[in-house]
Amino acid sequence: MATTLPSPPKIGMVSLGCPKNLVDSERILTKLRSDGYQMSPDYAGADVVLVNTCGFLDSAKEESLEAIGEAIAENGRVIVTGCMGKEAETIRARFPNVLAVTGAHQYEEVVGAVHDAAPMPPSAFLNLVPESGLKLTPRHYSYLKISEGCNHRCAFCIIPSLRGDLVSRRPDAILREAEKLIEAGTKELLVISQDTSAYGVDIRHQPRMWHGEEVRAHMTDLSRELGKLGAWVRLHYVYPYPHVDQVIPLMAEGLILPYLDIPFQHASRNVLKLMKRPANETKVLERIRHWRTIAPDIAIRSTFVVGFPGETEDDFAYLMDWLQEAQLDRVGAFRFEPVEGAAANALPDPVPEAIKEERYARLMELTARISAEKLQAKVGRTLDVIIDEVGEDGATGRSKADAPEIDGEVFLRDTGHLTQGDIVRVEIEDADEHDLYGVPVA
Repeated sequence: MATTLPSPPKIGMVSLGCPKNLVDSERILTKLRSDGYQMSPDYAGADVVLVNTCGFLDSAKEESLEAIGEAIAENGRVIVTGCMGKEAETIRARFPNVLAVTGAHQYEEVVGAVHDAAPMPPSAFLNLVPESGLKLTPRHYSYLKISEGCNHRCAFCIIPSLRGDLVSRRPDAILREAEKLIEAGTKELLVISQDTSAYGVDIRHQPRMWHGEEVRAHMTDLSRELGKLGAWVRLHYVYPYPHVDQVIPLMAEGLILPYLDIPFQHASRNVLKLMKRPANETKVLERIRHWRTIAPDIAIRSTFVVGFPGETEDDFAYLMDWLQEAQLDRVGAFRFEPVEGAAANALPDPVPEAIKEERYARLMELTARISAEKLQAKVGRTLDVIIDEVGEDGATGRSKADAPEIDGEVFLRDTGHLTQGDIVRVEIEDADEHDLYGVPVA
């Protein structure tokens, strides 16, 4: 006689914020799936909904609170985790019916809260979980988190108070995870942390054995070993410490992608000092020029803050001149926004909102023009492109210079033979301010 097993509880997930939060969500879901829980794609089918919040900016906090409110309205049984978990009183004051509130990367606590809110039936059959874990990204690319927390104390940032000081993972554990991801179909590894350049500082770059050889807990060593695994390796959140120079030859060798995501934030010495960040912009320009002699195709992306308290018109003009000389490939900008708990809130000479908007518009106009010129120079070249989507009218992909969701795309025609995750040679036929257009090479 057949035995009917009870249905295991279903979990819904809303993941907000940065890729680091996305990795946290994947880890939580992987653990819950291994415990036998099923996943729900909507509110209606979920026994409990997890909301992984972002708390970096006040606008992000408000988005998180709106997401919590929506989940409560649509489902009613909600567990909150992530960066806003530090503000449990604020969350409970607005939503007293939340089942539990936990902080960032508190995996055991949030899983325990799920077990309490939606216990597994004693006889539930546990489904197998892929060794690579459950993913919220497409199969062909994966974020690889190498550390938690940050040792910097930038005046505008509250990440250390949310996520603590730097805590690096063992290099062998990172490489083992990367290997499993690639075996499961990952073609591109996106290395993330709060400060990738500082990886291993807290554990004194202690080496671990990996396939019979010692590998230091150091960005250069880790990048080299990741590059040997056969996937694209893209470095994010790289502070321009001196040892970053050592990874550029790895790009020239083809071990890692010629791509650096460096959060410069500003160029004026005055503003950088107010931000409590290193002020060595002249040397940085010299290093960028040197990097381009070693890896001519290197793409450098960065973010900048405009309207920081104390930023004068001369400071902003200096930043604009610096950007003109630096010729960065991808640039994002933020208007300064006070965040509760940030030291910058107490600084004098706030910049009026109208001036922030005007400076933001000028910066984006300049960087869009630089981007258009650099992309136009790629017309006629043949580039490697990884395919993200294939539709009836063509395909969308990214070159080695483009990270998913934050950079540009390559739009392709004549792509009926392609599938998601393919890496193909593409002849570039046209370009605009941010994207390229081309056709696969037969």
